Amino acid sequence: MIRLSDLRSVISLQRETIVNQISYQRSLLNDLTVLDGFALIISGIRRCGKSTLLAQLISKQTDKWLFLNFDTPRLFNFEFPDFRILDEILSGDKHVRNLFLDEIQIVEGWEVYVRGKLDEGYKVVITGSNATLLSRELGTKLTGRHISKELFPFSYDEFCGYTSLQPGRESVMNYIETGGFPQYVLNGNPDILHALINDILYRDIAVRYNIRDDRSLKRLLMYMVTNIGNLVSANKLKHVIDVKSTTTVLEYLSFMQQSWLFHLLPKFSWSYKKQLVNPRKVYLIDNGLHDTINPSFTKDIGRKFENLVFWELRRITEDLFYYNENARECDFVVCNKNRPQLLIQVCTELHSDNFDRERNGLLDAMNYFDKSKGYIITLDQSDKISAGNKTIEVIPFYKADFRKMRSGAWA
Repeated sequence: MIRLSDLRSVISLQRETIVNQISYQRSLLNDLTVLDGFALIISGIRRCGKSTLLAQLISKQTDKWLFLNFDTPRLFNFEFPDFRILDEILSGDKHVRNLFLDEIQIVEGWEVYVRGKLDEGYKVVITGSNATLLSRELGTKLTGRHISKELFPFSYDEFCGYTSLQPGRESVMNYIETGGFPQYVLNGNPDILHALINDILYRDIAVRYNIRDDRSLKRLLMYMVTNIGNLVSANKLKHVIDVKSTTTVLEYLSFMQQSWLFHLLPKFSWSYKKQLVNPRKVYLIDNGLHDTINPSFTKDIGRKFENLVFWELRRITEDLFYYNENARECDFVVCNKNRPQLLIQVCTELHSDNFDRERNGLLDAMNYFDKSKGYIITLDQSDKISAGNKTIEVIPFYKADFRKMRSGAWA
């Protein structure tokens, strides 16, 4: 139960913070439009900058607005009936027509309230850090009444813009080690990332889903982090983390994916059933978390670089796969409605020891999908490889425009 005076105080303090906030403009801001009758949903991992993005969106508004972040200790007891108190505050100012509700998924039944405000003519913008909680409610009460956008930690371009670094090998290496969580990029304090992991592991997963065996949860987290880019399966993981049921492993993996910690990339197959049963490749949301979770004497730059490329592609589309046929592999198959558009191989450097493997894996995928062009993304090498009527372009990561490459506009 929340008191009216407490809610007024929280709104006032948060408004002051939002108004006075100075921040680096996120690229996603240009893609955000608040439409009449539609809730705008912005989702993403904790601490990736959703509240900051809301502040930037608010600064563009000409109409009066109200901002409320539910993820604050003073509102931890906020329940659905307490929305009546929020309505009382709104009724006192009829000029407020824009509502910005941060981390609203914490409140059970939030979607009913939002639907009601849309029906009343309010414009509503929502953020959340749990993909399934949001999608489940969006699929019921808000079907057809919402537009969804995802926010990730800084992209490479945003990282360079924020740090004033020039695109090139040095800034890529810096990005590989630092990652893109804005607060960590700002001050480099590892406690920020430790707190983030603890919040996700305990508050968002263990407490929310009533998991008592948090040791197995932590073992799974450690194993996944040390296997970036590798294949995993629930049956294998069951033995690794010492649990009896593959169902438990699948649940843990689901919870981690819902919190945006990992993405599990499926193998491409024309059969959806085969996509489901084949092992998947692991990608961690941000390279900065790697050493926080798993301090190691080995830098593992190659796998971190592959992880970096994956998330640049994931910002563009969810329609991603890996290719593995004829005992040959291509790292990424970028699709549109399950139809391959772009084939990408990743390695930090092409040399005599890996040239045949990288080229032949990509060529096999190009033949399989009948594509005349493929790409190898490296740290700073440029080259062109011809094989019959096939062409492979070798491109430094910092020069690659994946959107243009996907659309075929890359020259």
